[in-house]
Amino acid sequence: MAETAKKPNIFQRWARSFKDMRGEMKKVVWPTKKQVINNTLIVLAVVLISAVVICGLDALFSLVIKLLIKA
Repeated sequence: MAETAKKPNIFQRWARSFKDMRGEMKKVVWPTKKQVINNTLIVLAVVLISAVVICGLDALFSLVIKLLIKA
């Protein structure tokens, strides 16, 4: 009969996982401070523009509803 390989215990699997994770973290290319600031400003601008558009649509729809209720 074929021999079955013994499954490593939980601690050996955790140790292997952390070792693999450390190896993957060494491959990560982290953004520079300038890139982080630039991306943050872009996100803030998009959020601000979205808020203005949603606020404008809300005001427009409120006006339309009020005109329909009065009619």
